[in-house]
Amino acid sequence: MSAASDPILFEAVSTPPRSLSDRGMRWLIVLSCLGAAIPAVLFTVLGAWPVLPFLGVEVLLVLFLVTLHRRWTKAAWEVVRLTEGRLHVATADGRGGRRVTEFEPYWTRVMLEEAVEGAPRLMLVQRGRRIELGTFLAPEEKRDLARALSAALSRYRTPVFDNPQLR
Repeated sequence: MSAASDPILFEAVSTPPRSLSDRGMRWLIVLSCLGAAIPAVLFTVLGAWPVLPFLGVEVLLVLFLVTLHRRWTKAAWEVVRLTEGRLHVATADGRGGRRVTEFEPYWTRVMLEEAVEGAPRLMLVQRGRRIELGTFLAPEEKRDLARALSAALSRYRTPVFDNPQLR
């Protein structure tokens, strides 16, 4: 069997949280412009009109960075797929960078490194090779993914054979 036609035993797709909708982005633009208009009027009344271009550039820069961040998080994803012979991890960072890593599932271990401060790190380890999974997942989501992936790898390592002669 080819790798493309192997049955999928486990698959997890994760994406970064995107809480700001298109409608929310429009509201952010309107409120930012209105928020900048108040000091613009105040500076104009006080005679400090040369400040206005800097105020406008600042608002545009912030809105541009927010838009850029939204675009990057919209294109970022991570897929962990376990098939009969491979543990396949594909990651896109949203900026055009992609990474594909394959492991032998029998020898791969899932490690959840609990940090004293901060979020835990979810790692896949095989004979000295290590990659981190779920960098944009919440701590509880990382723990859930670690449990589910460990259970899937355990089921893979201990297959159940159905021998009709033993029935």
